[in-house]
Amino acid sequence: MKLTFATRPSALARQQTQWVIRQLQDLWPDLQCEERVIQTHGDRVVDRPLPAIGGKGLFTQELEEAILSGEVDAAVHSLKDLPTEENPRLIIGCIPRREDARDALISARFRNLNELPSEAVLGTSSLRRSAQALRIRPDLIIKSLRGNVDTRLKKALRGEYDAIILAGAGLIRLGLQNHVAEWLTFDQMLPAPGQGALAIQCRADDQKALELLARLEHRPTRLAVAAERAFLAGIGAGCSVPVAAYAEVDEGQGLIQLHARVIAEDGARMIQVQAEGSEAQDLGTRLAEMALEQGAGELLTGQKPS
Repeated sequence: MKLTFATRPSALARQQTQWVIRQLQDLWPDLQCEERVIQTHGDRVVDRPLPAIGGKGLFTQELEEAILSGEVDAAVHSLKDLPTEENPRLIIGCIPRREDARDALISARFRNLNELPSEAVLGTSSLRRSAQALRIRPDLIIKSLRGNVDTRLKKALRGEYDAIILAGAGLIRLGLQNHVAEWLTFDQMLPAPGQGALAIQCRADDQKALELLARLEHRPTRLAVAAERAFLAGIGAGCSVPVAAYAEVDEGQGLIQLHARVIAEDGARMIQVQAEGSEAQDLGTRLAEMALEQGAGELLTGQKPS
């Protein structure tokens, strides 16, 4: 048997793909796996902030096209990069156990967010991160930060920014967590829907791939991220807007607890909702309706409440 995986060229994307391959080959030692490196639009355009690029699937579209064409069998994505609108010819074959979903502050000189001096320069390409940081520290100056994890890390350690914020999962997967100055709590900074989770995508009719990938499935993680993504879809927002969501699953009671936020870009206003339920899709949709009733739509479009 053989599986060919599409992967982006970054060190993190390669590591994530190789981790999946190792897990599969531990289960099936005779399984042959191959990587096919494919650049996405998000990889090619690195001189502009992500919100300015716009569009869906900035880091996934070319990989999905390679799967559909038969060039590859599957692709390993950071789940938070996948648009909520899925191609019916494709399927997320498995979602492994989630890594740490927290965001992390990196700084060469300062120990935490509160210690940053007045008007410190904070680097991030995420409106979600900048909005929540400004809610805590409205004096901060936000400066766009693009590039691979190692590139962004080097910029912070060289002092080009007073601090930057990165997803903790990527740092852990690359063995770079020793550079973390502060692990931000969920009260400080709720993560992006799906942050810390991987999604292995394949063709919906590829039974061979689906049977192999099923062994890596972690059901609680799938339920949690399904609720988070349902909230994102219900709000009608993409991955580049200031929307945050995080769910935890109580397997004993069969309940999913979902917390979500919609934040104004300047951090001045925030709508926060939470609820629990047994059905992930219904829970996320219900919470989105609650947020919209409280004015989330106006926050996302930058309108003032009437």
